[in-house]
Amino acid sequence: MSDSVIMEIRAGAGGDEASIFARDLFEMYSKYAQTQNWRCFILDSNSSDMNGFKQITFELKGDGVLEKMKHEAGVHRVQRVPKTEKNNRIHTSTASVAVLVKPPETDVTINPGDIKMDFFRSSGPGGQNVNKRQTAIRLTHLPSGLIVCSQVERGLEDNKRAALVILQAKLFDLKNNASQHQLSEERRNQIGTMDRSEKIRTYNFPQDRVTDHRVEKSWHNIEKIMKGKLDDIVEKLKNLP
Repeated sequence: MSDSVIMEIRAGAGGDEASIFARDLFEMYSKYAQTQNWRCFILDSNSSDMNGFKQITFELKGDGVLEKMKHEAGVHRVQRVPKTEKNNRIHTSTASVAVLVKPPETDVTINPGDIKMDFFRSSGPGGQNVNKRQTAIRLTHLPSGLIVCSQVERGLEDNKRAALVILQAKLFDLKNNASQHQLSEERRNQIGTMDRSEKIRTYNFPQDRVTDHRVEKSWHNIEKIMKGKLDDIVEKLKNLP
């Protein structure tokens, strides 16, 4: 069955290296999506000075996408020597991944009167404005307090549609929890505090190893994995609750 998920990757501990790792994770998932014949749409992103992502939100659409991606939620940890490191020291950085179901439009009805819209200029690395017009959009859902943004498209209407997709997914998540407290707990369980000690998976480049701590299994050939070869990992995780 064809379905969709909204994935959100955020750089955590580790500064610039964490943002580079966030980009690496996005590229890993997008390349895996190609092998699965899924479509990938970037809905929002915030770049860093080192050509990384402070945050990126994207949609994956295709057969089996939820079943295969749902266990990617959590804190991912990387151990490697950054390109900017002059003393060849290994750094540890983190990025968080959240996975939200994209609901059918009929399942989430948003009252336009419940949305506050703010417009601003898209920003690039370092926060500089990259568009002279205010085409980026921030939506605040007043009843829930949820805030979403989109600034990846050149046109205001395109960014508005992308922001609404993100908002619908988050409201659907909220709807399927008994209370706001439960939603907060669920997102906290997925994202954690992004501390280095909270991790579901470690990508250890010096040892050429990826370890998933939930199933206590490791895979080698890390470069191949980072290029989207996730089949063995996905298969091993499919029986997790």
